[in-house]
Amino acid sequence: MATAGDARGTELGRYLKARRAQVRPQDVGLPAGAGLRRTPGLRREELAALAGVSVDYYIRLERGRETNPSPAVVDALGRALRLRGDAYERLHELAELASGRISDLPACSDHTVRDSVLRMLESVRPMPAYVVNRFNRVLAANPPGRRLMPGLWDWPEERRNLTRYLFLHPVGRTLYDPWEATVASSVAHLRAVAGADPDSAELTALVGELAVKSPEFARLWERYDVCERGGGQKTFRHPKAGTMTLTYEIMSLARTGGQRMVVYQAAPGTPDEEAVLRLEAADARPERTPVGHPEPAGEPRPATRARPGRQSQNVLISRH
Repeated sequence: MATAGDARGTELGRYLKARRAQVRPQDVGLPAGAGLRRTPGLRREELAALAGVSVDYYIRLERGRETNPSPAVVDALGRALRLRGDAYERLHELAELASGRISDLPACSDHTVRDSVLRMLESVRPMPAYVVNRFNRVLAANPPGRRLMPGLWDWPEERRNLTRYLFLHPVGRTLYDPWEATVASSVAHLRAVAGADPDSAELTALVGELAVKSPEFARLWERYDVCERGGGQKTFRHPKAGTMTLTYEIMSLARTGGQRMVVYQAAPGTPDEEAVLRLEAADARPERTPVGHPEPAGEPRPATRARPGRQSQNVLISRH
């Protein structure tokens, strides 16, 4: 049975191999050589030479048999692989994990969303907002946040994952413009968090399902691009609200094991704001079951007005 150290070293090796495949010899001043190369990118001996380590040492590192590279070696490998930003930081993090110098980041086993966070979701209306865990599973949303992603809420709670939605839901594949850039960013985020917890059951199940069902996901996953998610812009071609371009911010929530709150915005007085307001007024159905009161079978209960000083009943959550 593989030890924790072996697993961490293997993840470092996978990262090195994936990044090596994306560097062409001419990118680092090497001749391409005659004939066909068996694998894309740099050969092991080429990367070892560029980094100033022995070929045998590098092979053991890539195969997970060497788990304690020095910071100087990690720096040299990062430079040879032309890594920048998040990709460079990920190499150092994986090396630290492999050596045992730092422990795993906390897995997101707690899917409970604090009441204070639920009130924050309600307070930003009419702007769409939702809370996700480390692996992009949606844990809570305000009404416009729910309506921003048509069809996601038809899935069982445990399947409401944004990355799954992007690749496997028919609306998810047409909602974002451009779809290709959106999915590349989503997969790069998953790769970033996977390095710290590669054996997570939730992550393993998600990646296994998507790798089988989506060739596009499998291709992007093998590239091993990494990117921590930050703010930016997204364009939606929404079936009810129309086309809108929204800015968004992502806020990490303290003491949650990696939960993040995503809030979208539109500039006042613009067509984008008008589209957001159409989301807010899309329907009058209740958006969540009140905390601690399971929804009875049959017709949904009427929407209720929040009493002053009490939490609104309009935030949909998943509680475990």
